[in-house]
Amino acid sequence: SELIKGFLLSGMPCPSSCPPGLLALMAPGLALIATFSLPSQAGDRRALPVEKPPGVKGRTLILLDVNTKSPVRIISENFLSLQLDPSIIHDGWLDFLSSRRLVTLARGLAPAFLRFAGKRTDFLQFHNVKNPAKSRGGPGPDYYLKNYEDDIVRSDIALDKQKGCKIAQHPDIMLELQREKAAQMHLVLLKEQFSNTYSNLTLTARSLDKLYNFADCSGLHLIFALNALRRNPNNSWNSSNALSLLKYSASKKYNISWELGNEPNNYRTLIGRSVNGSQLGKDYTQLRSLLQLIRTYSRAHLYGPNIGRPRKNVIAFLEGFMKVAGGTVDAVTWQHYYIDGRVAKVTDFLKTRLLDTLSDQIRKIQKVVNTYTPGKKIWLEGVGMTSAGGMNNLSDSYAAGFLWLNTLGLLASQGIDVVVRHSFLDHGHNHLVDQNFNPLPDYWLSLLYKRLIGPKVLAIHVAGLQRKPRPGRVIRDKLRIYAHCTSYHNHNYVRGSITLYIINLHRSRKKIKLAGTLRDKIVHQYLLQPYGKDGLHSKSVQLNGQPLAMVDDGTLPELKPRPLRAGRTLVIPPLTMSFYVVKNVNALACRYR
Repeated sequence: SELIKGFLLSGMPCPSSCPPGLLALMAPGLALIATFSLPSQAGDRRALPVEKPPGVKGRTLILLDVNTKSPVRIISENFLSLQLDPSIIHDGWLDFLSSRRLVTLARGLAPAFLRFAGKRTDFLQFHNVKNPAKSRGGPGPDYYLKNYEDDIVRSDIALDKQKGCKIAQHPDIMLELQREKAAQMHLVLLKEQFSNTYSNLTLTARSLDKLYNFADCSGLHLIFALNALRRNPNNSWNSSNALSLLKYSASKKYNISWELGNEPNNYRTLIGRSVNGSQLGKDYTQLRSLLQLIRTYSRAHLYGPNIGRPRKNVIAFLEGFMKVAGGTVDAVTWQHYYIDGRVAKVTDFLKTRLLDTLSDQIRKIQKVVNTYTPGKKIWLEGVGMTSAGGMNNLSDSYAAGFLWLNTLGLLASQGIDVVVRHSFLDHGHNHLVDQNFNPLPDYWLSLLYKRLIGPKVLAIHVAGLQRKPRPGRVIRDKLRIYAHCTSYHNHNYVRGSITLYIINLHRSRKKIKLAGTLRDKIVHQYLLQPYGKDGLHSKSVQLNGQPLAMVDDGTLPELKPRPLRAGRTLVIPPLTMSFYVVKNVNALACRYR
């Protein structure tokens, strides 16, 4: 019956002798392409031989349908969110967040959260002063620093005169000086990172104003992580500096959500003493009480504990935290980096085993959370393709997109409510925007995701014909398909449309025939490929053959689809990522918000 169902979905008659290798899978949520091998016993994945059916000449044909009746998951409207690291105070980029170009790029990814946190969160001190020029330091000759500081002060004065959203147009020479300063500071930041010893950072009131102005102008909701390493002699949290920051933010009526600390399971390596999960839970309870005392934040959201990779000791930490503060936080958070950026290679981004490492982590986190607070939302915060700041021409290249898009699909299909990308703008190479304020491949991938993907996740039904099955070569590993309702914010498509997004890690093209409810519908293709001679290492991309670039500082390019005629087979080029909007499906799951 499953055999016949696959052919019925395609609208094609089943031949009189259907090949035994045909397999129809109903894969909920994750919906990866079927493997055409049947296990004779547990762990045995030897492929069965198949006959070549009529009409199939040396190709793999995949039949695809979607369950349009109801979603399997509903994620946050802010599912794809962003992070800024406090290192932007050190290297000076925080002073340039008012740039029209940066605000335009960030607006493209709204609505989203903007998390201000990272390794230096727990070395950050708030200082309520307005004029930072006297206290700001940095490398370089005297004339350079003097001119640079004077430019910053003049820019601040000009911004103060603006009402509402404050946008600056920084002169090219000013940006060039900033890039020189940032390049020198980059070496300092890397040295701190590799030695795991961090210097204290001061966040002034003016700097906080600039950070909030950027978030507010961009349509992002700011989440601020407070320093958790200010400790009393009894190891309880010292909240005095945090209270000063809260009071200042409240006086400005800033709409902010809060966190406490970053990767608290690693504190022993940072300061030589640890904070266990139950103690951090008490600290969160203390922070919740502080927020309730301040009218502006009495109902503010609180997220945590932002633990690292869930190994055995980290799981124990999370359990201790959940026992004490599981009901205090609005979502439980953790973070993940796939590869050590110091040793990454381009082939690493194509490894299916690497793409699948996240699934096990999700299950571990969900098990703990559902034990103590069933139904509590879970977020993946601070996700990056590589650790240690990333690697030039790898984590900021087209190749890194395979991991990023699969992360989005995997998390959504397994019910993770929000994923926070590290980082929007950073001193390393994991960012979406470089230090010339040019969008990198993962930015364009994220922009397409935001424009086309809605919060409702749909189940996919797949079946297929594999001409030459080979042991150990499984189609589903290298061809990954996810489906959502098309974004309600995209007015080019009526409600009821469906968006597929597909990752092809094969070095050959694959063909997909839409079947069942998707059969004979007009499809809009958004095919993202590397642009230029660098291939997978490229930092530029093309959409349907046209290179993507900003029109000007205030304008993103139009993302033009390529219409495909109704009933046409989708041809997925090798080593590519693509989105397909199936128009006018009138899917019941997608008609209403």
